[in-house]
Order: sequence, then structure tokens, then C-alpha cells
Amino acid sequence: MDRLLLLLAVAAAAGAAAALLQRRTDRTPVRTGWTVPGQVRRADFARPEAPWLVAVFTSSTCDACAGVLSRARPLESSEVVVTEVEATVDREVHDRYGIDGVPLVLVVDDQGVVRHHHLGPVSSTHLWASLAEVRRPGSVPDGCSAS
Repeated sequence: MDRLLLLLAVAAAAGAAAALLQRRTDRTPVRTGWTVPGQVRRADFARPEAPWLVAVFTSSTCDACAGVLSRARPLESSEVVVTEVEATVDREVHDRYGIDGVPLVLVVDDQGVVRHHHLGPVSSTHLWASLAEVRRPGSVPDGCSAS
């Protein structure tokens, strides 16, 4: 009989502890997305007079960043400036725009409006399609997505 009472007491204590643990809620905020600016100051980047800017935000600790930058470089032309914004070298620019995830590619018009972005690794095809779409809306070939 004593063992039964002890077993019931332990079971009741375990049940109470489980109920308390379930009621406790973690009030830590959950990240729901990364920061992508909607507007930038063109003067913060190379060749602000160019009609288009492709800003590639990177970090020296990011394995995917070098590949994204190498795929973005061929977009450079007289009308398009491609600029790397590396986190340790350009910390002030990263902080100003709240960049908290790399690689991040911004396609920006002459007014500083971010017209397209890619967060994470991106293919050359998607970069070219994004730039083509914002420069000449409706110019993305069928089967390509400019997102």
C-alpha cells in the first residue's frame, strides 16, 4: 500500500511538473525574415551616375559570396555598375541598410530604388533575367523568373 501511495505521489508530481513546463512559453522573438532595404543612397556606392547599380553584399566568412560576386561581375557595363560591399571593409554601409544576411544582391535604379533583390546563392541566369526585367519590363524570356 505504501508503494502505491508513493507511486501515485511521484506520478502526480511528474504530471504537475509537465503541466508547468507546457505552460511556460518562450517569449524570444522568432526571426521571420531578413532585412532587405527598399531604397539606398546611390552616393554610398561606386559610380552613382550610372543608371543601374548591382550591389553585392558579402562577407569574408561566407562561402557562397565569392561565387555570387563572380556571377554578378559580367553584368558590368557603361550603364551598370557592379559593386562588392564586404561586411568587414564596408561595415558602415552594411549597418546603414541593416544587412543581416549575405550574399545579398540588390538591383537598384538611378533614384536608389531597389527594383530587385536576391538573398542567398543565385545563378547567372537569374541575375541576368532580373537586370533585363527591370531595365526593360516584359523582356524576360519565357521560362525565366526574375524573382
